[in-house]
Amino acid sequence: MIKLVVLYGQPTDPAAFDTYYAETHVPLVAKIPDLQRFAYGKALGTPTGGQTPYYFMAELWFENMQQLQASMGSEAGQAAAHDSAAFATGGVTMFIAHAQQ
Repeated sequence: MIKLVVLYGQPTDPAAFDTYYAETHVPLVAKIPDLQRFAYGKALGTPTGGQTPYYFMAELWFENMQQLQASMGSEAGQAAAHDSAAFATGGVTMFIAHAQQ
């Protein structure tokens, strides 16, 4: 399995981020073809109790790299990717990782 990890920086308006993500972005991501698993949530802090540089994270799991590329290149994948600009005021960091279950 391969996963796309998305890390969102601290937004200027956390409440607006939360609402937009839940009501608008999640439904867009759910339309991405061949998405095997989608998990997301707020960063709570570091193990020592400090604040993280990230507010929120998401993981999008795919069968393999080719499927990730095809799925994210689809119309639905592109719509979800471009939607981040509408709410991610704290910036977005993305990377691809090998996922083991």
